[in-house]
Amino acid sequence: MDFARLTSGGSRNPAHVLTSRPLAMLNRHTPVLLKLQWNKSHRVTMLGICLCLSVAVHFAVSQETEAQDPVIYTCTEGYEFDHEKQSCKDVDECKTLLEACKGGMKCVNHFGGYLCLPHNARIIISNGEDEPTTPPPVERVDVQPGLPPVSRGDYSRVIHSSTHTLQCGVGFMPDSQNYCRDVNECLTANPCQHQCYNLIGSFICQCEVGYELASDSVSCQDINECEFSNYICQFQCVNQPGGYQCVCPDGYQLQGTRMCQDINECETAHNCREDEMCWNYYGGFRCYPRNPCREPYVKTGEGRCRCQSPNVCRGLPPVIVYKYMSIFSDRSVPADIFQIQATSVYPNMVNTFTIKSGNEGGEFYLRRSSNVSAMLVMTKPLSGPREHVVDLEMVTQSNVLSYRSSSLLRLTIIVGPYPF
Repeated sequence: MDFARLTSGGSRNPAHVLTSRPLAMLNRHTPVLLKLQWNKSHRVTMLGICLCLSVAVHFAVSQETEAQDPVIYTCTEGYEFDHEKQSCKDVDECKTLLEACKGGMKCVNHFGGYLCLPHNARIIISNGEDEPTTPPPVERVDVQPGLPPVSRGDYSRVIHSSTHTLQCGVGFMPDSQNYCRDVNECLTANPCQHQCYNLIGSFICQCEVGYELASDSVSCQDINECEFSNYICQFQCVNQPGGYQCVCPDGYQLQGTRMCQDINECETAHNCREDEMCWNYYGGFRCYPRNPCREPYVKTGEGRCRCQSPNVCRGLPPVIVYKYMSIFSDRSVPADIFQIQATSVYPNMVNTFTIKSGNEGGEFYLRRSSNVSAMLVMTKPLSGPREHVVDLEMVTQSNVLSYRSSSLLRLTIIVGPYPF
């Protein structure tokens, strides 16, 4: 059985059915030559008892030869019989079907079926009349005529006469089967600077870690993570393409990804002489003499000096002990930083602790802990790099024995340049 082909676009008016033989002379085995005549003299012809066209009409003719027997009219799928007009009329599936199109497509009713098209697609049908001039200019693609319109999922196939055109929306293009197919821009044009992900009718760009989309939605620009917070790095944040790096000052090394750890130069490399000892502090080191004793004092132990001549040392502390400590800059206060304690304990002895010098700015005070010890408390934050020398005196006396003695602890406090 041959299929009829449209020779030109036509209106949707129902066809007038004519036969070359009277219906009374037909039976179910008799081939029927049907001629469907459209208005404006558009014609299609076919031979057969089944006309597979969008407006084809099937006739089930009774085998009875009497002309008065009833005739049953059966319309093809997508059409229904109009008893008043005695013809087949199109069914609007877009109204009758609950979800005719899915995936965000729009439903467009058509002869004997419906189309699922993108929302930005337009179908232009011309019957020789002037086409509208209001729509924006979009490239039109001619479609080969000859096949009935069908609907398949998300892609619509539109076939008209040679005067009809299929106009796909942005992101779609017609294929050889006359469907509006999605264009994979990621494969054809690769518009994204970094990563491209195809979408139905469009695409989306995504940037690699450390980048963000620019205003054009396709280019990637570096994210300056260092501007997010002042606490990303412990010392300094350096922005880099696609990321950042934490750096540490001299005297420190990077611990992990953001913290800075002091380098103990006294264990790795220093330039102190043999008669000097190396003292490491936060962010550096210093060289101090191994024998800090000066006349009239002589060295009696590690960092310990004693005056051997009572007459010469009159008015001077008989013993001076040298100690060193390190603190980082701007330490929170109050803070206990050093404890002084008597090395010898005697019965009926009373110890008194005082700050003799080095506290002109009121940065410290001594808190007595017991009869034999006291705690040096820092009351003001100290900023470095700086060196504080504080003399702490301990006086031991006994009223019973009429005994009095004193010793001086010379504490050198090295304040680092950074608060870590």
